[in-house]
Amino acid sequence: MMQRKIEEILLYADSEKNADMLYFGGVFVPDPFIALTQGKRRLAVVNQLEFARVRREGRFDEVLPLEEVLREARSASGQGPAHPASTIAFLARELGIGGFRVGPDFPFGLGLKLQAAGIALEVSEGPLFPERELKSGAEAACIKAGNAASAAGFRVVEKLLREAEIRKGQLYHGGRRLTSERVQEAIGRACLEKGALAANTIVAGGDQACDPHCRGTGPLRADSFIIVDIFPRVMQTGYHGDMTRTYLKGRPSEAQKALYAAVHDSEQWALGEHRSGKSAALIYRKVMERFESGGYPTKREGNVPTGFIHGLGHGLGLDVHEPPRVNAEGARLRKGQVVTVEPGLYYPGLGGVRVEDVIRIDRGEPELLSSHPYRWHIR
Repeated sequence: MMQRKIEEILLYADSEKNADMLYFGGVFVPDPFIALTQGKRRLAVVNQLEFARVRREGRFDEVLPLEEVLREARSASGQGPAHPASTIAFLARELGIGGFRVGPDFPFGLGLKLQAAGIALEVSEGPLFPERELKSGAEAACIKAGNAASAAGFRVVEKLLREAEIRKGQLYHGGRRLTSERVQEAIGRACLEKGALAANTIVAGGDQACDPHCRGTGPLRADSFIIVDIFPRVMQTGYHGDMTRTYLKGRPSEAQKALYAAVHDSEQWALGEHRSGKSAALIYRKVMERFESGGYPTKREGNVPTGFIHGLGHGLGLDVHEPPRVNAEGARLRKGQVVTVEPGLYYPGLGGVRVEDVIRIDRGEPELLSSHPYRWHIR
């Protein structure tokens, strides 16, 4: 006989870092707390420090004071200080709940203690909240605000590069070498002024740009590609933007011009191909074919992968990387999904180029959730 799926959901996490908890409760809490469902009701258990705020700002039907629940749990068990597992087990018995469905990232130790207390747990095979994949109009607006912060960062980058001087192949600004770190700091300030936090921003020049997730360090050079990838988190909502532009200060070679054109043209083509019902894997393969036919193969040179060495895009929302994936295994696209479109080519010695925008899938033309010019060559 097939086992009946457990319907009730349990979370134990903070909502500052855990996107599922933020999605479920709609309120930022910096420390782990208990949240669960009872039928269609959402319940939270928080300490007195957070109680009034969570009741006021959260999406919970009922908020229980942790101190009161702990007193009742201790009284029922006759034992001392309660572990979160014994508190959850007590609540489950009081609410008539025999088991919970939990996410793949649920704390392992807590799960073992709950099972030892007789609470059945079922780990979700996929996302705990698969509905997160389809964004509402309000969510799309939040992501668009994140990309407005990204665009503010790019404007600062372009200003720094325009003002920079070239001395013996290196970039100087204000009499000092212009480094990845200085540009990252300037981007952070620009995003903060837009109400967003930009962490781990990528400003990678030269061969550093050929490692797609290298943040970049040290002096930036003239006549060399600089990849700038900004994915800030809007402080008020928790939603992210994610955009990439590539720059070159100085004189590009013909090979560099051709490399940039290949990536930019493929990105513009791919933006229009994303439609509801289309195969994400097919769109990815067609971009790969465009690069291959244009003389930009993907291969390994020694131990270094070169060419188009990552997927075409990923979902974006409360996490920077979330379903769906637009890659060789990608499924059919669905109306309401928000994805990045970010082809890139990476060849050490020549450089790396990536261009990235964000769209919301529709049955026809996708909705563009990012906007900034593609001014790559800075004289």
